[in-house]
Amino acid sequence: MAVDTEPKWYILHTYSGYESMVRESLFRLIENNNLSDQIADVKIPTEQTIEEKANGKKKVVERKLLPCYVFIKMIYSNQLWYLVTNTRGVTGFVGPQGRPIPMKEDEIRKMRLEEFVADADFKKGDRVSIDSGPLEGFIGVIREINDETQRAKVGITMFGREQEVEVEYIQMTKISDTAIEVPKEEE
Repeated sequence: MAVDTEPKWYILHTYSGYESMVRESLFRLIENNNLSDQIADVKIPTEQTIEEKANGKKKVVERKLLPCYVFIKMIYSNQLWYLVTNTRGVTGFVGPQGRPIPMKEDEIRKMRLEEFVADADFKKGDRVSIDSGPLEGFIGVIREINDETQRAKVGITMFGREQEVEVEYIQMTKISDTAIEVPKEEE
């Protein structure tokens, strides 16, 4: 088997509720063993959903897309397989006999592990349509943008009130080129 030089995404199975602990343990493993050149990233894909509380209030909450799974981008080796599978909370890699199979490009895109908008020309005041996620179908105005995280704060009308929500660039489309004047916040 040829040795890979490029990191690939693999899937780890974990005990229920251990996803965050496994991610933190893997970050410590990377730091303590100087593995940043072999393990590039560790992610738990999440999505925002609207949840109604017992008192009737609705709230946007972050939910894990796939409970019991953690995604790891690494250059596979037997030594790394041993270190990762012996991390507390990890039951093994997803694949035949616990041997990992790299994820395909379309799977990586679907899980939004590496999805960036190269030519995002959003700016404060742009009217946008939210095209995917729990807020799909809403139209709003960009209040704040962050090119580094590829997210924007968008003002939408939800439940009869103006709400500010965080939306990924990839989830929205600019409606028109005419920007709307965003009022300055009162202090």
